[in-house]
Amino acid sequence: MRTLRLKKCIVGMSVALGLAGALTACGATAPAATPTSNSGASQLSGTVTVFAAASLKATFTQLAKDFEAKNPGTKVTLSFAGSSDLVTQISQGAPADVFASADTKNMTKLADAKLLDGTATNFATNVLEIAVPPSNPASISSLADLAKPGVKVVTCASQVPCGAATETVEKASGITLSPVSEESSVTDVLGKVTSGEADAGLVYVTDVKGAGDKVMGVPFPESDAAVNTYPIATVSSSQNKELAVAFIASVTSEAGKKVLGDAGFGAP
Repeated sequence: MRTLRLKKCIVGMSVALGLAGALTACGATAPAATPTSNSGASQLSGTVTVFAAASLKATFTQLAKDFEAKNPGTKVTLSFAGSSDLVTQISQGAPADVFASADTKNMTKLADAKLLDGTATNFATNVLEIAVPPSNPASISSLADLAKPGVKVVTCASQVPCGAATETVEKASGITLSPVSEESSVTDVLGKVTSGEADAGLVYVTDVKGAGDKVMGVPFPESDAAVNTYPIATVSSSQNKELAVAFIASVTSEAGKKVLGDAGFGAP
């Protein structure tokens, strides 16, 4: 009896094995194993708040759109103002994740106050250019023309990077300007020119290019005395540092450099 049961067992196993082979031959497969999750992969999500110099408005608006398109589930909130104003806001506890300054001086203020997470990365440069209305009513063709009697020129305030650059240019050239107005951001200077309230304004090359036919640009060689370097960094109080680091990486990537270069910014 034991021998008979053993034979039946062997036959049953053979049938089972044969059936499995037949299923395989017919194209049937066993259920696939559940893939193991890649614990190293990171899905970016959430909101990153970026405080950026006013002169970066056009480029960072584009960079933010590109970043969101490449990272579904993320949102970039942008806040633009003069770099010195942004430093004040961050120092007073404004909820920023990333800070992009139009000069190294204002970034250094945050670094000295221990308000940065790590070190800043330089990502662009910019120089001044004279912006005049398309008709150029004051016939401005040089920096010296801005010092002529009766010319209404507008500049940035000295604490703003474009204002500090203006002062550097004045000292290097020996030309002293008497602005009718000193603004808190370069976009405000440009606004005075486009509205016809000023005969000329000292802004950045990128601002002139971005304004299109609303203004005419007048380059001047003395601008080489004040080249502004733009740094970017993660703020130490950031609530989403992973997203902040990712956004900075996108700004400094080849694609980011192209957006900045197309707008007229120079390499750092």
